[in-house]
Amino acid sequence: MPEERLQKLLAHAGVASRRHAEQLILEGRVTVNGAVVTELGTKADAERDHIKVNGKRIRPPEAPVYLALNKPKNVVSTVSDPQGRPTVMDLIRGVKARVYPAGRLDYASEGLVLLTNDGEFAKRIMAPATHVTKTYLVKTKGALTPEQEKKFRAGVPLEGKRTAPAGLKLIHEAENPWYEVSLIEGRQNQIRLMFKHFGRLVEKLRRVKIGFLELGGLKPGEFRALAPAEVARFRKLLKMEEHA
Repeated sequence: MPEERLQKLLAHAGVASRRHAEQLILEGRVTVNGAVVTELGTKADAERDHIKVNGKRIRPPEAPVYLALNKPKNVVSTVSDPQGRPTVMDLIRGVKARVYPAGRLDYASEGLVLLTNDGEFAKRIMAPATHVTKTYLVKTKGALTPEQEKKFRAGVPLEGKRTAPAGLKLIHEAENPWYEVSLIEGRQNQIRLMFKHFGRLVEKLRRVKIGFLELGGLKPGEFRALAPAEVARFRKLLKMEEHA
């Protein structure tokens, strides 16, 4: 591996955030090949050099892995579940990397979930400040009135805090219609609660897009690795290169 700045290596290895890693270095708690390092510009090779933090050697970081999964209903989008319900990890058996979901999708909902072992990527995907749009198809019991649609788009009060402006488009008019909903935030059960605010229950909910990435032809329970071009596009979208 090429040499990289020590704080970057520590962050990639999951020891700490880059800022906290810099603090560990300045405090003299990091050694390289037995020598204490306190210079932030110091570079090292995670595979060749013996790097220790508080006397404990760090392992070379795993190669970054990025997966797109079509989560079925009644599956939890977490690494484990205290209630013993199926999780997304049960669907990606055979993947050796220690990936985890970059964001959540409600138990009763289905659709696109990203999994990765890249902590910075996951953090930025989930952060409302990055304004990554998530798009959903939603079937409701009963239609919203034009006035309710306007209020839905402007944001509704949930637990004392108004939601961010949302996209809403009626795509199939019926007694129980389908809507396309776009959000830049992801509070727990947010879409269900937003419709409930107007007295409408959600029958079906499927996430079909995260940023530019579409669910495509993935069947429920199937996953695939993101193409290098897709990863590069996400890194640009998330402004990761600017903070490298």
